[in-house]
Amino acid sequence: MPLVDMRDLLAHARRHRYAVGAFDLVGLEFLEGILRGAERAAAPLILSVAESHFRHFDPELALAACVVAARRSPLPVAIHLDHGTDLEAVRRGIAHGCNGVMLDASHLPFADNVAHTRAAVELAHACGVPVEGELGYVAGVEGEDAELHPGEIRYTEPDEARRFVEATGVDFLAVSVGTVHGRLRGTPRLDLDRLAAIDRALGIPLVIHGGTGLAPEQYRALAERGVAKINYFTALADAAAATVRERAAEAEAGWLVLHREVREAIATETERACRMFGAAGRAAEALAACRPWREVMHLVLYRPRPGIAEAELAAMADEGRRRLAEVPGVREVFHGRRIAGRDDYPFGWVVRFAAPAVIDTYRHHPVHVAFADGRFRPLAPERLSLDLETW
Repeated sequence: MPLVDMRDLLAHARRHRYAVGAFDLVGLEFLEGILRGAERAAAPLILSVAESHFRHFDPELALAACVVAARRSPLPVAIHLDHGTDLEAVRRGIAHGCNGVMLDASHLPFADNVAHTRAAVELAHACGVPVEGELGYVAGVEGEDAELHPGEIRYTEPDEARRFVEATGVDFLAVSVGTVHGRLRGTPRLDLDRLAAIDRALGIPLVIHGGTGLAPEQYRALAERGVAKINYFTALADAAAATVRERAAEAEAGWLVLHREVREAIATETERACRMFGAAGRAAEALAACRPWREVMHLVLYRPRPGIAEAELAAMADEGRRRLAEVPGVREVFHGRRIAGRDDYPFGWVVRFAAPAVIDTYRHHPVHVAFADGRFRPLAPERLSLDLETW
């Protein structure tokens, strides 16, 4: 199961001075193409979903596919929420399978950015999930996603970045040193001295947004100065669109013909990017350096108090399924009745946690405590509980 801890993955990249591609996907064709290209390059990989793209697909369905793909891939893979807007987005991202999250408050004043990001760190770290923050502002120019990033570029200051990391506890920091979202116009001018100073001041993996359009030597220069993650989308979208336009010239081209080469176009661009980032051929060593990402199944078997009506149990179960799913780090809540075997405990819960850290978070979370003490335990005095880690 090569779904791995993103902290370890980016620490390995920073230590060996290469960058892992975080490829934003907007559908199954993108997911399959990205995986195909990364496998050709034998490169570690981050599957990324951006909240700004959720108008184009159902994130719960997309992330379920990402989890399946990561679990069966031979590569070390992490799954990331990109540009989350608030704590609820962070909670949902973790619940749906992300093992890395970003809350983007970079458009806010420094103090507000710190406050919002620190809250995201507290929530995500309680689930064992690392957090990316952003300081400075990467504006958009033209092309895919550029309209989502209006305004002027604001560069990251090294001293301010150090204060931000100390105040928030983020694991990774997205910095602004001259890249732009969308397509670049002309030759980009990266402030590499600024980036080197930020790397020295922080000592954590750095992230570049607006990664499309640089020259190979510029990607190498970024990685040499602490950039361990590069977000990449516009070039993938452009490659996919170009193939559709080419197929559209064919007489009576239908949907399947139009999309016939999309996966391969995305795969080719992904492989090219992995090689430019210096990640090609790094999959085996990165996998060896990374802890596997393990989920937990929390099981509670119980015998109801004598005389409890089945309707009352059903109402309690419905309430529990709804309320317990709100606890950060809870991925799924299942309640059921035993259908075979011994009847010592005829009913039970299975609650799926994103990671082992959620065990303590869940146990002490006020939503769980209120439901367990106020609704469940009075109806179920005899209980047996167990936590199983993926193995």
